[in-house]
Amino acid sequence: MKSPSLALVRTYVTALVCFLALDTCWLTLMGPYLYRPALSGLMAPNLDWIAAALFYLVYVGGLLVFAITPGREARRASVALKYGAGFGLVAYATYDLTNQATLRDWPWAITLADIAWGAFASSVAAAAATFLTSPRASRTAVR
Repeated sequence: MKSPSLALVRTYVTALVCFLALDTCWLTLMGPYLYRPALSGLMAPNLDWIAAALFYLVYVGGLLVFAITPGREARRASVALKYGAGFGLVAYATYDLTNQATLRDWPWAITLADIAWGAFASSVAAAAATFLTSPRASRTAVR
């Protein structure tokens, strides 16, 4: 019998890799065309790697608790997909709508794109991690 702690770590790492891969693609493709032109005056010249690492570690922890665990308990990736979308929507909306409300010249295009991206990436990462780390006999396709 496998250790529940080891399964949890494996699920977390799988979700982290999935989310990082998706977010890296998004930021690489959209950064120069969406974020840099709209937010150039607000962007730091260099990335704060510690803050970025902490964001990903904490965010994927939330994804594990609020989306992946319910998906694994239901033995359905589609449950993780649904909860992941909700978690991503709430988390990214919290950040972007706060910026929208408090920062001068924060573009609505960034808010809307970011919220949509957060819901999408979170749902895909949660569903993928659930599917990939569930016991073989209980894997259920996303429906």
